Amino acid sequence: MTRFTRHVRPILAAALLIALAACAGGNGDGADDAEARAADAARRAYEKTILDWREQRLRSLQRPDGWLSLVGLHWVKPGTTFVGSARDNGTRLALGPAYIGTLHVGKDHTVSLEIHPSAEGEVTIDGEPAKGRVLLRTDRQADKPTVVGFNRGDASFIVIERGDRVALRVRDAMARTRTQFPGIDYFDIDPGFRFQARLEPAPAGATMEIIDVNGIIEQMPHIGRVHFEKDGQAYSLDAVDQGDGRLFFTFADRTSGHESYPAARFLYADPPGPDGIVDLDFNRAYNPPCAFTEFSTCPLPPPGNRLDLRVTAGEKKPLPWPQ
Repeated sequence: MTRFTRHVRPILAAALLIALAACAGGNGDGADDAEARAADAARRAYEKTILDWREQRLRSLQRPDGWLSLVGLHWVKPGTTFVGSARDNGTRLALGPAYIGTLHVGKDHTVSLEIHPSAEGEVTIDGEPAKGRVLLRTDRQADKPTVVGFNRGDASFIVIERGDRVALRVRDAMARTRTQFPGIDYFDIDPGFRFQARLEPAPAGATMEIIDVNGIIEQMPHIGRVHFEKDGQAYSLDAVDQGDGRLFFTFADRTSGHESYPAARFLYADPPGPDGIVDLDFNRAYNPPCAFTEFSTCPLPPPGNRLDLRVTAGEKKPLPWPQ
């Protein structure tokens, strides 16, 4: 072995080790880059689901028969009342024919409407010309309550039940609250307010009292209480079933009355899987109808659903109406 060979071999070996280390480092950087790209793609996909949900939420609000079209809420007692826009009606509407008809409300909340002769040709029942006496389905008696239409289909009313009371809910597709709606303001999308919460089921058949903005108390099916953690602190919310099997939450938090609507916000979650885990995403929290109209019957948060937490996700308080 020559002196040259003795010196070259250690140099080549060192170079090989450096090359191998560089390759290993490059592979690590590549893996890190791939992981970062995957994380970025997942974030973008999640943000798109929230943006799509927001778009659908806005479309729902702005439907001709959506919450923004409410223009009246008239409580009616058992017995008979005349309905229409004329002054001498017992239940006077803000719009529509002078005399729509005679409303009969039974103590069992059976409701019928006898169409006034002058309103024939102007009033429809579920889109069909109305005449004579018709039985009206309430929102608690059927999936779709009977729609009494007028003003060429732009306006209507349905019968709703709340507790032991009955009311006419009146809509107008041309209402300013709908035609001049300024849109919805949101907190930034924050994945930190999406939780894998644990459901503690309520006993079978359990109910809980829910009070609404009109002071009416109703017993709602109690699904249970979900538990989650934020920044090391434990929180929980009661969920009720509004009839579709999903978990429905009415809650207030430390942003209520400041950045968000004072009374409450609403949130839905799908039923848990076999492991009892609920996908609780406050980025989907939204304002109740009473944030936009005085003619609603929104439920208020039960005492256990007032979070000592700033939930800076979901909808903010309504934007001001244009002057």
